[in-house]
Amino acid sequence: MSDRADAHRGSLLAVSDLHVGIADNRPIVESLRPETDEDWLIVAGDVAEQAEDVEWALRLLADRFSRVIWTPGNHELWTVNGDAVQLRGRERYEYLVELCRTIGVTTPQDPYPLWSGPGGPVAVAPVFTLYDYSFRAPGTTTKEESLAYAHRTGVVCTDEYLLRPDPYPGRDAWCRARVAETEQRLAAHDPQIPLVLAGHWSLVRQPMDVLTYPEFAQWCGTELTADWHRRFNVAAVVYGHLHIPRTTWYDGVRFEEVSIGYPREWRKRGHPKGLLRRILPYDGAAPGAAPVTGGPAR
Repeated sequence: MSDRADAHRGSLLAVSDLHVGIADNRPIVESLRPETDEDWLIVAGDVAEQAEDVEWALRLLADRFSRVIWTPGNHELWTVNGDAVQLRGRERYEYLVELCRTIGVTTPQDPYPLWSGPGGPVAVAPVFTLYDYSFRAPGTTTKEESLAYAHRTGVVCTDEYLLRPDPYPGRDAWCRARVAETEQRLAAHDPQIPLVLAGHWSLVRQPMDVLTYPEFAQWCGTELTADWHRRFNVAAVVYGHLHIPRTTWYDGVRFEEVSIGYPREWRKRGHPKGLLRRILPYDGAAPGAAPVTGGPAR
């Protein structure tokens, strides 16, 4: 793998929610290839649950693309039975960061790489923010009410059982720590160089408006990041998690949901945006496209 920061061709591509622990998704990941030697790939979380599968997928992609940039989703942070790596919470995240570094994959703990190919220069900033239950269920005003609503309806994210926040008292506390650290780094970034912000969870709540089960939104982000695309010089935002691949615009900034999702989802809808989304150069439609409806998140 080589870092070609002075490339004059190639594309900055993105994908998320590979879920390679599911047998039918593995051939999809095996099919992902660059179009040129200069292509970079953002992997915005949910590669797999077991560390061995995460390493397999990221190593495969790092061998093919000029640079791979990863940020975790909730599934990488699960501690599941049968995984050889039984670390929890922050220790698990730190283990995955070191794993990525051994195979040449950029993480949220590394300097932001500069994409100087078509559409650049931009700095690609992988951000790890988690969620704090502030995207609350309809009609609720507190975290406790929102969670109770979800339990009554039976729409409860598996994170409640498998994503351990150690050493933090809760996932919301870990989220606040991650947001504070990330915000400090973004504020220190040169404002003359635009950013592509790439994270698993959406920075704003608006994408949740199409969820079939709106109570699931509480596991999808935090209000603490709602103004980042306006405060900072942001060229585009990349995210996943919702399994509703689409392009939307907020305050004139392009947001790309780039997930592949589960077989039951992609068999039904196909891959309307392709397997790999081109973030730069961008040649898509201008803001103002008709809204898109989608299925349930996971």
